[in-house]
Amino acid sequence: MSELIKKEDLFELISVANPILSPNSKEAVFTRTIMDEEENTYYAHLFHVNIETEVVTQWTRGKERISSVQWSKDGQKISFIAKRDDFAKLYILSTAGGEAYEASAELREIQTYTWNATSDAIIFSAKLKKGMEFGEKEEEEKREKAYHVKGMRYQLNGVGLLPNDTAAQVGILSLETGEIKRLTHDDFDYLIQTSNAQNSHVIVTKWSREDDDDFSMQLCSIDLETKEQQLILDFDGSISGATYSPDEAYLAFEVSPNEPYKNATHNEIYVYDTKQQFTWSLTEMMDQPVGDYSSGDIQQGVVAPSVVWTANNDLYFQMSTMGDVRLYYATLSGAIYVATPEEEHIYGFDITKDGIYALITVSNTTSVGELYLHEIATGERRQLTHFNEAYEQTHIIVKPEIVQVENEGELVWGWFMKPTNYVEGEKYPMILYIHGGPHMMYANTFFHEMQALAAQGYAVLYMNPRGSQSYSQAFVNGCRGNYGGGDYRDLMAAVDMIVEEKKWIDASRLGVMGGSYGGFMTNWIVGHTDRFKAALTQRSISNWISMYGVSDIGYYFTEWQIDGNLDDVEKLWKHSPLKYVDDMKTPLMILHSEEDIRCPMEQAEQLYIAMKAKKKDVEFIRFPKANHDLSRTGLPHLRQQRLEEIEAWFVKKL
Repeated sequence: MSELIKKEDLFELISVANPILSPNSKEAVFTRTIMDEEENTYYAHLFHVNIETEVVTQWTRGKERISSVQWSKDGQKISFIAKRDDFAKLYILSTAGGEAYEASAELREIQTYTWNATSDAIIFSAKLKKGMEFGEKEEEEKREKAYHVKGMRYQLNGVGLLPNDTAAQVGILSLETGEIKRLTHDDFDYLIQTSNAQNSHVIVTKWSREDDDDFSMQLCSIDLETKEQQLILDFDGSISGATYSPDEAYLAFEVSPNEPYKNATHNEIYVYDTKQQFTWSLTEMMDQPVGDYSSGDIQQGVVAPSVVWTANNDLYFQMSTMGDVRLYYATLSGAIYVATPEEEHIYGFDITKDGIYALITVSNTTSVGELYLHEIATGERRQLTHFNEAYEQTHIIVKPEIVQVENEGELVWGWFMKPTNYVEGEKYPMILYIHGGPHMMYANTFFHEMQALAAQGYAVLYMNPRGSQSYSQAFVNGCRGNYGGGDYRDLMAAVDMIVEEKKWIDASRLGVMGGSYGGFMTNWIVGHTDRFKAALTQRSISNWISMYGVSDIGYYFTEWQIDGNLDDVEKLWKHSPLKYVDDMKTPLMILHSEEDIRCPMEQAEQLYIAMKAKKKDVEFIRFPKANHDLSRTGLPHLRQQRLEEIEAWFVKKL
């Protein structure tokens, strides 16, 4: 008998992610993550698959959450980072069998790493306090000390206060002797990208926090013997995923430019010619972003490569396009072709050296996500894992309808779900759900929370209004400087269209909800219309004036998004939902996390007190031990309580 989807089903759903082929492309590893209800945590384990026999084997089993998995260059070992005691350390596992062992008992808190060409050393970056060396133990403070704030980028959501006088430095660990050689001695933070086949140098990115307004990053090579650095690119923005072509004639990487549209600017793939020493954009003619911008609540610890080369110097990468995340193929001459179908979410991939197959993790609106071997030329697929198959076969999963509305010359896309047990002739309430970002997107991917709402008897509408990713650069930039303008009107136009088309929707029982930017928009909506009977806002923004100073990203995000700062408080106040409290007539539930530094708790407190003082219908729930990412990666019991509170609020008010 088919079952309705429930909030508790999160414990049954399994995240299959991070497929990585061996150097000979005959085998691969991936991670499987589960939520453990009893232990109230997540466990991520390493799995192996033989590409030829399709046999899947579990390789790690401890109560741990592994990450940063890599093959050694000779394919004889697997490495990963895990926290088995008080510190995150690097572990190595022989493919011939046996237990994983510490690469170095002295090396802690590794940030990034790569194997050298001969698989006998690890090149890494790790946090190091000024005046200390790798392997030295910092003296434990017996009493709490005051924190000296020196800059504006001093805290980070999910981390807290960033340690002073500390930087991620580069070193090389010999696996034969255990000796650690330090390669950098400065105040920059480094991320390891890749090493070359001659064992002569490593490619890194570096940046500094000294200047609060400097968001640039440098791509460099470091000589492993002399420690000398050579600058490849000084870039106004971030650089990630740099990897050499097989012949090392080229270096490809992903960039996130700061200009001309700040964090709304499309990501691109750049290629550096190592002989001619010049760089060009491979994707500048594609009016869509490189990468995966989808919102979801199932996949855990996903880290897809920025770009993968084939033996003949062709490239593969993800692009977000029209609500899909698809795999694209490119040649160095600039030809670019799509390599996977529409209406799905490729959230992990690797490519065989001959370019014939893609190993992909795939989800769509009715499939949670599994591992497949995809033949690129024919599109034929072999499913290699079946972790979520039994769940999908025993539960009623609603396939959303893709919808579009034309508003003010913009074509706005989204999805609409009927209630799971829809009966023709009956009336049903509808909930409008708004994503965060704003430069993220809803996608053709499985979304447990949407399915759970449909199972509770709601129609669900979720749209990608102006500001959402996977569309043109103009569209993504469409909300900057005008929050609550065209984006708000796009959403209202979508509600108008659906209510008009679907006569069975009870227009007197409309709900609205969202988180982060979606929380801002929920707050904005209830201050500008009373068409919704109930609203629920999460991790939201209510006051841009205070947001500027209290958020970990406030001082620059506010300028980038609202185009205003504390020299123009009138503009910040104009775009603040708090200004419109007198006009708020819709009952509002506020959900917020105590440790949210992105949209701090005071944003919720201000809105709650302002509404309460005006005798508005408002309630407020505060979640302990949770940050801005509660709905995605929070403690399992708190994620369950959050879903309970959402369900209870709409049952009471809709």
